[in-house]
Amino acid sequence: MLTDLWNLFLAFFRASNLGFGGGPAIIPLIQAEAVTNYKWMTNAQFSDTIAVANALPGPIATKLASYIGYQVASWPGVIVALIATILPTVLILIFLGSLLTKYANSKGLKAALKGVRPIVTALLVSVAYDMAVSAFQIKVPMDYLTFAIGAGAAAALYFFKMHPALLIVISMIVGYFIF
Repeated sequence: MLTDLWNLFLAFFRASNLGFGGGPAIIPLIQAEAVTNYKWMTNAQFSDTIAVANALPGPIATKLASYIGYQVASWPGVIVALIATILPTVLILIFLGSLLTKYANSKGLKAALKGVRPIVTALLVSVAYDMAVSAFQIKVPMDYLTFAIGAGAAAALYFFKMHPALLIVISMIVGYFIF
């Protein structure tokens, strides 16, 4: 149990420290820890976790930490994973907040941030690809419906600017009745 709690702390502390660029940027880091490094879940289970987490209000990192922490070590796992996720941000704001405010318009800082954007994009594309591979395994005719739901959701996002949370709820209802 202590080993699980320590591993949860390390995994979410690392992900939180390196998750640069907002909520979605931390998803590939959490996936690397939960799926690849510690094997707490499969890519398919991680995809399901993302879907449910996106349907709930709040920051994605804390929702993922709560769910994965609970799966690994029940309520103590939730607490440890949440502390590990929140602690780096709290410490940075307390100790470096004045420096961040002072240098917010610095050319060097802006250049560094611009250099990070392509990496964050590549990480998100990588997670999307892994999730697509596990979600769209066309083996039987019913699995074509999975592809149709995904294509319909993409069209609704792109053409109709539908809110992602609404799409997740609708696709959960459709999935319940179809599958």
